[in-house]
Amino acid sequence: MASHEPYLDALRAVADPDRAPQMAAYHKADRVYLGLKNGQIDALAKAWRRSLTVAERVALARGLWNTDIYEARLAAAKLLTQARIRPDDAVWALIASWVPDFDSWAIADHACMAGQRRLMADPARLDEVERWTTSEHMWTRRAALVITLPWTKQNHPNPEDLARRDRILGWAAGYVPDREWFIQKAIAWWLRELSKHDAPRVEAFLAAHGAALKPFARKEAARYLRSQTSEARPPA
Repeated sequence: MASHEPYLDALRAVADPDRAPQMAAYHKADRVYLGLKNGQIDALAKAWRRSLTVAERVALARGLWNTDIYEARLAAAKLLTQARIRPDDAVWALIASWVPDFDSWAIADHACMAGQRRLMADPARLDEVERWTTSEHMWTRRAALVITLPWTKQNHPNPEDLARRDRILGWAAGYVPDREWFIQKAIAWWLRELSKHDAPRVEAFLAAHGAALKPFARKEAARYLRSQTSEARPPA
């Protein structure tokens, strides 16, 4: 397998040292930042995906992630973000192995976007994700909701996917007493997205648990429910 160093050099070649300190201050995680824009990382990762086998991509993603450089970790996630990958067991295993390393929302969300495709390809992996919900690591608990967001977006889910939707809502209900801001935000995010496609389930969840959510999370979860209600109300 080729070394990750030439690919890291490609990221460094478009680094912006003036932008890097601003990114470090914004993300508030202690690591090296090169100052790249997301589109620059996207373009590089897309070209690398086209030129590498799945096994080579997994090896490169592992090497880039292990540098702990912000843009390298994003590039690692983007290398593995693809709907159809066969075989994908090594891809899922690598993504899942990253979860304990999560320490900031941007890296976590990019890795979870790669993981979302692998979960949809094999929903049996939800059994592994469910174990994350009891982790002492806050970012791991949060990841269980972020990585399952595709189940909020189906307009016509089959019975199996409805059952998965209810299963994940059960995880969210278990999170309600957790006062950590990022956990409350993740609950709200899941409910807000689900409300666009399945308002009755969100209304039922809020009726049962809304009073125990932090006010900002309750408001965010109901954002589109209120807009739907106001649109349906006749003008005074």
